[in-house]
Amino acid sequence: MIKSELVQKIADNNPHLYQRDVENIVNAILNEITEALAGGNRVELRGFGAFSVKNRPARTGRNPRTGAKVEVEEKWVPFFKTGKELRERLNAD
Repeated sequence: MIKSELVQKIADNNPHLYQRDVENIVNAILNEITEALAGGNRVELRGFGAFSVKNRPARTGRNPRTGAKVEVEEKWVPFFKTGKELRERLNAD
């Protein structure tokens, strides 16, 4: 599901809301999550999961085309860990 599909689904489930308002709400939520992660914070949505940031240290990589060694810089990457309720729903028989 892409963001526009999410907005459409929420708008369909809530006919009293305008689609542009739903889009603004979804964008606000995603922006807050992004800002929190950029600030090094953790974002937890109970029953869904937790977003955090992990560090990948610098390393020596390899160019797959030439085989030459390449230095890869340290970087911070987003990480998502599913919540218990979501895991249980995905694995329900």
